[in-house]
Amino acid sequence: MLEIRPNCECCDKDLPPDSVEAMICTYECTFCRQCVDEVLENVCPNCGGGFSPRPVRPKVARRPGLSIEHHPPSKKRVNTQYSINELKEFSATARHIAPEDR
Repeated sequence: MLEIRPNCECCDKDLPPDSVEAMICTYECTFCRQCVDEVLENVCPNCGGGFSPRPVRPKVARRPGLSIEHHPPSKKRVNTQYSINELKEFSATARHIAPEDR
């Protein structure tokens, strides 16, 4: 089950559970759409993979026990250990690798 992390790991922007700006990689690294586009160039700085929009967990349980109320989002903020320059350098290098080889 997704943690639904509360912030962008790059700029620390709040990304509420229903945010359509939240992007995740397959390891659930979480970034805002602006950082993914402008800083990371759609390359996760942690795993080297790409990003997809994070799904929105329903507020209302349309099935018993399945909603944000029953499975709340994470409150733990995660921030990248890399500087903006390191992120841009990694992304610039990794984007030249074919997606199937990442």
